[in-house]
Amino acid sequence: MRVLICILFFAAFPLRAEEVDVELVLAVDVSRSMQLNELDIQRRGYAEALQSPEVIKAITGGMIGAIALSYVEWGGAGSYRLIVPWTRIESAEDAGHVADIIEGHFETTLRQTSISWAIDLSLDLFQSNHFNGLRRVIDVSGDGPNNSGTPVDTARDRALAQGIIINGLPLMTRDAMSDRWGIPDLDAYYRNCVIGGPGAFVIPVRDWSEFASAVRRKLVLEIAGRTPPIPPRVLPVAAYDCQIGERIWRRNMQRNWVEP
Repeated sequence: MRVLICILFFAAFPLRAEEVDVELVLAVDVSRSMQLNELDIQRRGYAEALQSPEVIKAITGGMIGAIALSYVEWGGAGSYRLIVPWTRIESAEDAGHVADIIEGHFETTLRQTSISWAIDLSLDLFQSNHFNGLRRVIDVSGDGPNNSGTPVDTARDRALAQGIIINGLPLMTRDAMSDRWGIPDLDAYYRNCVIGGPGAFVIPVRDWSEFASAVRRKLVLEIAGRTPPIPPRVLPVAAYDCQIGERIWRRNMQRNWVEP
């Protein structure tokens, strides 16, 4: 009888969502075009950034003084690994715990590149958590355009319709894989086809030595709700081809090249 009473009580008065300044999904590209050392740089970069004094200050200095964070690695449509489920961070100790999980993860790459899947997956993650953020942000990093799943701008528009902000960290380093499967203006692609919402921004990484500092800067801006100035060369282009990644995929597969 007591159990039944408790069930009826919680059904009538559901638990309130935990309030945080921002619900933040870190959606990290681990497609096959990424080298193992690059995966390691990514994980260490996020781990270091989360523990940096600048990020801790941004977290604790918010209106509520806490954020909710989830870290997911993605590849092609349907391929992902949830490394850090939704976790409340309100102290350096909390951030250190999350960083240890990220840095202690050493799985290899996944097939293809589906930014649209990363966005749709993030939408599902927002629906499943028990947090109530003043803002909801998807932080997408990747080294190439969408070439799998639904069109990326369609997924972006679904997220924007739900009031979610999408920011981008395009990885513009060059190697044989990026020359074959990537595009030289990935920052413009992200700005025109991926990001959106109030204050959305792109911070490109052109050399792996810049990665950790770029992530740190990006997290501070996202947590504090600020926007960096937009460089003129990556201003939106109305006629940008958001299907360019799919076209490159079809061209290369016709040539029997190994997929990324």
